[in-house]
Amino acid sequence: MSKLRITWKKSAIGYNKNQRKVVQALGLRSLNGVVEHNDSPQIRGMVNKIKHLVQVEEIG
Repeated sequence: MSKLRITWKKSAIGYNKNQRKVVQALGLRSLNGVVEHNDSPQIRGMVNKIKHLVQVEEIG
């Protein structure tokens, strides 16, 4: 199963509260923080909501 490496690149200040909650739900704690998740439709949907704030790489 492939994984996604998600890096938080832009602050969520000034964006919708729901987008800030998505950043938290993905496990991102600080700018330039990196998390890895299994590639699933749910994670893809979350990333799609905040694609302007994060960088996504496919690994494995």
